Amino acid sequence: MYMKKISIIIILLIAAGGAAFAQVEYQPYNYQFYQKLNEDAYSTQTMEHTSLKPYFMDDSLLKFRYDTLMDRNNDGKQHGWGYRKLFNEHLIDIKGTNSTFYADLLPDFTVGKNFSGGKENTSLISYGAQFGGTVSNKFYYNFMYFGNQATFPEYISTYIGQTGVIPGQAKAHTNGINGYDWQYYTAVASYTPIKFLNITLGHDRTFIGDGYRSLFLSDYSSPSPFLKLTATLGNVKYMVMWTYMNDPIDLDSLGHQRHKWGVFHYLDWNVSKRVSFGFFDSVIWYDRDDKGNYRGFDVTYLNPITFLRPLEASNGSPDNALIGGTGKYKIADWITMYGQFMLDEFQSQQFFNDQGSYRNKFGYQFGFKGANLFGVNGLNYDIETNTVKPYTYSERGPIISYTSNGEPLAQPWGANFREYVGLINYSYKRFDFSGEADYGHYGLDINGLNYGKDPFEDYTNPAKTEGNYIGQGLTTNMYYLDGKVAYVLNPKYNLRIEVEGLYRDEKNTMFNDKTAMLTIGIRSSFRAIYSDLASYKPH
Repeated sequence: MYMKKISIIIILLIAAGGAAFAQVEYQPYNYQFYQKLNEDAYSTQTMEHTSLKPYFMDDSLLKFRYDTLMDRNNDGKQHGWGYRKLFNEHLIDIKGTNSTFYADLLPDFTVGKNFSGGKENTSLISYGAQFGGTVSNKFYYNFMYFGNQATFPEYISTYIGQTGVIPGQAKAHTNGINGYDWQYYTAVASYTPIKFLNITLGHDRTFIGDGYRSLFLSDYSSPSPFLKLTATLGNVKYMVMWTYMNDPIDLDSLGHQRHKWGVFHYLDWNVSKRVSFGFFDSVIWYDRDDKGNYRGFDVTYLNPITFLRPLEASNGSPDNALIGGTGKYKIADWITMYGQFMLDEFQSQQFFNDQGSYRNKFGYQFGFKGANLFGVNGLNYDIETNTVKPYTYSERGPIISYTSNGEPLAQPWGANFREYVGLINYSYKRFDFSGEADYGHYGLDINGLNYGKDPFEDYTNPAKTEGNYIGQGLTTNMYYLDGKVAYVLNPKYNLRIEVEGLYRDEKNTMFNDKTAMLTIGIRSSFRAIYSDLASYKPH
């Protein structure tokens, strides 16, 4: 039903095209690709609003580098139609005086072998397609769809069994003994009526932050329908977004899946070329209450003013409010310091006495990132730590927890964890190299008690009200290493041959799960697929 509604809206927007101007460029967010923009985005000579993604590349300081990345056919030779279509153009690529249109087939096939644990074979078979285009400089649209079948390593299958969701994709359906199938799609229609305002309607994700993870909104959970307004006035960019989400865990009295709404505000202020601050708030509310009474969209949340409704929500409202802030300082062209602080609930007396109250729910992030490490062009890095206290993101029931479609809206590990992660990326011509090292320390629920990791659990029923600490419950440590080598065949839709090696070791006093995998395949699109997952419950 969502697909039909969004497709109709896209068609209507296309039909409403305007006069001829330079065409807009919209780049779906993908962490690995966006690192290639670091040299310009985090230069001390620019004032890009880097913490709100995806980016629009038109009329931007990033456009030259973006165009270079999208056009690898720069050897000075004349190439035939077949060569251009395979290596540098969309399958269908029409450019008119007032509009553009493109379409592609999106193959995504991999095979792999786990040499540890269950020693299972893995596979992914995805048939995808996309189309999109522009009308003048005012309209952009894109639709992407994948039909998928896969067998996963044991730790991902365990995650799917606990959540019912393919990580970051969609609801899982069993296919055979060890396999799953699912459908995945995104849709975006973007309208810029005036230079300073953009209106985007779609079914996708928004990322807020400068790091690998986000404590506010990330590209981890499944796409959801949204309406987003973004205004840019000089050094300030302001976003307000309304979303409609589902909750497959908290069912109504008839066993039907329930739904919920969310409103999100984010203001990004570039104080100077080196210093930026951001301010975030959100409110989540249910579509129907526990008794089935309909509430629907609350028109009071149409108010675009940030920090107004969360203050009311913290004063007796049944809705779930969250606030926070971001910061960024460009120390030099090759190093930027960044961070986030998120506050879910606060009790001042217990907070300052450090009594570990279950009602003091917050998280923080700190990291360094940069481009051209050691003077090597195209060598980008990111070093980051994330900490989220027990019971953060959870509420009095799953329906108003900070989640969507069975997964967190922000950090994929939920709460009650501390993470240290380092990433490195290097691009040379058509070759991409990437590596990740991740260490996590967290606590799982045990003996039927809620120790604060799972955001779907009712936080008003904690294992203990005082003395809470990170790692409580079934204390677990995870070590994760991942390396990828890819050869980009066609940059327009990220068609590439990719080889990946992965090692993961998750252990506590109940289990020790090890995975050592090697996969190879031909992949396409910029959709994010995360495999650095942490368990939510004991196996």
